[in-house]
Amino acid sequence: MHTSILHKFLVVFIIAVSFSGNAQVLRKRTTLLMGGRFDITIVANDTASAEKNIDAVIAEITRIENLISDWKPDSQVSEVNQNAGIRPVKVDREVFELTQRAIKLSEITNGGFDVSFAAMDRIWKFDGSMTEMPSAEAIKKSVEKVGYKNIILDSVQSTIFLKLKGMKIGFGALGEGYATDKCRTMMLSKGIKAGIINGSGDMSTWGKQPNGEPWKIGITNPFNTEKLLAVVPLEQEAVTTSGSYEKFVIFNGKRYSHIINPATGYPATGLCSVTVFGPDAETANGLSTSLMVLGQKEGLLLLQKYPDYSCLMITDNEKVIKSKNFKIKKFKTKF
Repeated sequence: MHTSILHKFLVVFIIAVSFSGNAQVLRKRTTLLMGGRFDITIVANDTASAEKNIDAVIAEITRIENLISDWKPDSQVSEVNQNAGIRPVKVDREVFELTQRAIKLSEITNGGFDVSFAAMDRIWKFDGSMTEMPSAEAIKKSVEKVGYKNIILDSVQSTIFLKLKGMKIGFGALGEGYATDKCRTMMLSKGIKAGIINGSGDMSTWGKQPNGEPWKIGITNPFNTEKLLAVVPLEQEAVTTSGSYEKFVIFNGKRYSHIINPATGYPATGLCSVTVFGPDAETANGLSTSLMVLGQKEGLLLLQKYPDYSCLMITDNEKVIKSKNFKIKKFKTKF
């Protein structure tokens, strides 16, 4: 699944895996799914069980990808997009409810997050080829087909209808987090007591390492990617990071992020990295993207509506900002 204009960078990772002499084993596998990298770590009683459950995780992510990937022409989301302005499309309840939640986030952020961003014209270039800003007219035109208010849901029929021809919905900013959460729930139901599912930086964790220590997650320093800004211990939690420090343009001394505000068509400014911690990766994912778009002040106000989630923001001028409910203990930051 392409993350499109709301792309997130992989800026969190497992610091170290320790082993002890007990019977548990840890197995890890890296694979490409949903158009990105997935790192799957499972702790089980034996190697065969761990490998079997990694296979189950991959199968589940593949199932979800085939349902919601807007770049797979035979997915249900692609069928919805192909019938924009034509007719409602019946979808599985799972797809319907994911769309419902995405629209709710779109409403809460007043379009700072918008599940229909997939229809945005790609007029901003972050490959070094831009020599001047797009015109105000071109920017306005680029978001003409974006607008969550034009998505019509029918809960009884389980249908999705996009009112305007050319509209599209896409789960590039939620899909990986949703998949990691589903896999964590599945593993817990199978009695797998510890692991990490990391989908392109959207990470769901549970349990502990074989030596009884919590998982340790590193957050990259956005101003020196070879160093860590912080190391945090996690057990059953999720963490996602949205960042713009590798893709941006500067015009008239102002830095413009590759993360575009779907309500305006203009790039986000002010923040270069946002990491969100909370119970599930889907919500954390949507929030980290939204906070990048909304900026420090509005972003922190939004987060107050989600008391189970906390954030770490890094501004363009290297200031570290933590939300009031930041719960991580033994936390150290340094540039």
